Amino acid sequence: MLLVRAATTAVGTDTPTLLAGYGGFKITETPAWSPFIAAWCELGGQVAIPGLRGGGEEGEAWHQAGMRANKPQVFADFEAAADWLVAEGRTSRERLAIRGGSNGGLLVAACMVRRPDLCAAVVCDVPLTDMVRFPRFLIARLWIPEYGDPDVPEELAWLHAYSPYHHVVDGTAYPATLVTTGEEDSRVDPCHARKMAARLQAASTNLVLLRVEAAAGHGQGKPAAKQIEERADVLAFLTWQLQV
Repeated sequence: MLLVRAATTAVGTDTPTLLAGYGGFKITETPAWSPFIAAWCELGGQVAIPGLRGGGEEGEAWHQAGMRANKPQVFADFEAAADWLVAEGRTSRERLAIRGGSNGGLLVAACMVRRPDLCAAVVCDVPLTDMVRFPRFLIARLWIPEYGDPDVPEELAWLHAYSPYHHVVDGTAYPATLVTTGEEDSRVDPCHARKMAARLQAASTNLVLLRVEAAAGHGQGKPAAKQIEERADVLAFLTWQLQV
């Protein structure tokens, strides 16, 4: 797990912490410059980025250990990372938020419905949330090799078993949640974000917000002005919910 903080930040149970992950498509999480992370650290927070199964950190076997029927192992890795941060006294549940986008949006959505106690806040960006119907929208049939095919009964069973949209329980105190999407997303249909936000708003006893960016897509090539507005909104949500 990569841990990032300002040199002047003392790590303890009161440290506001953002746990972010992806865990899919053999993508490796490596250190990189991020203005968003820098801003969060300037506010006294820390960022944790674990290498999850499904990624490429340990080669193709590591990738396969988190794809298709093995996908729930990615969620278990991410939950274990959150539990470790709390157990080691590096933060507390009340000061912990999780964030992921696209396949990482699926990750945080699945973890929040599996473990409503995991953290205080969730930022779920351009997510996949309905894994029963995902191939029907836009280019998502290309992802069947990674996730499985819901038209195959055996594969439908494992997809439905973790599909976040289908496992929201009415009256549950889910973490405060911000779901984001773009109206013109050509990769992950914004219906996933809208459906999940609506379902959570009906079911959760805590705050659920949906942020829809007009004339924007999945994130690639987004103008700097729109990036700044979105990051400012996410930072405002996180500082609000973690009482920074």
